[in-house]
Amino acid sequence: MLWVCTLLRKYAGILVLLVFAVSMQPVIAMAQSDPRRVRLIAPQALIDTGVLGFMLPRFSLKTQVRVELVDTGATAEVALGQTGQPVMAGQGVVWHLELITPDHTGAQRFADWLTSDVGRRTLAAFAPDGTQMFQVPEQAAAQVEVVAWEGDAGLGYDLSKIHCGRCHAVDEGGRINSIGSTPSFYVLRSLADWEQRFQAFYALNPHPAFTQVAEVTPPFNEARPSPIVPVEITLDELENILAYVAVLSPADLGAPLEHK
Repeated sequence: MLWVCTLLRKYAGILVLLVFAVSMQPVIAMAQSDPRRVRLIAPQALIDTGVLGFMLPRFSLKTQVRVELVDTGATAEVALGQTGQPVMAGQGVVWHLELITPDHTGAQRFADWLTSDVGRRTLAAFAPDGTQMFQVPEQAAAQVEVVAWEGDAGLGYDLSKIHCGRCHAVDEGGRINSIGSTPSFYVLRSLADWEQRFQAFYALNPHPAFTQVAEVTPPFNEARPSPIVPVEITLDELENILAYVAVLSPADLGAPLEHK
């Protein structure tokens, strides 16, 4: 009887493990199909440019879908590489988007966002040291439609006065209080690349010295605090400001100078 009891205890443990494994299958399947989590494969060369660190937080804040970079060969729903739909060009390389799991809701949302007008403008706004690194491939660029910014222009006006009014004239009444050498929003609005300038303003001098963008910029060094009261802003607030600037009438700067 002793050997029978020993045998029962042995197989009872195996049975418990089997039951546990079977019960975990729905949980594992649910985690793999979570529409709010997308696993992305990308070449290290593209990761090193910093463009994904710039774009992915913006996508996540707008959609509440988190994109996780995984190693090549790992399970993933989407990939950036040399096959699929061309979505970005830079440094002599055209990067393509491949939907590995087309029926995954989060992956499809990422693909739709990346190829949308907002996604393309975000890509164009990636400009470390003020130099644009990527652009939409020519074939895809022909399909871009002009759309309005999705933010709240009224709220954007209030935010502009709070965060930008200390230096820039953000409305007609603020012109007398702005710094003389700083262009007004109306002048900036007249520039062909005004959207890129506003989207990446925190990377353009002198803004990095006193600007903190939630989930984007690193915190200030405690040993070297900001020289003035910091501008603390979120990407959603920046979208509202862009919506406000979009409705402003560009300043009339006159005809270009002609040299005779």
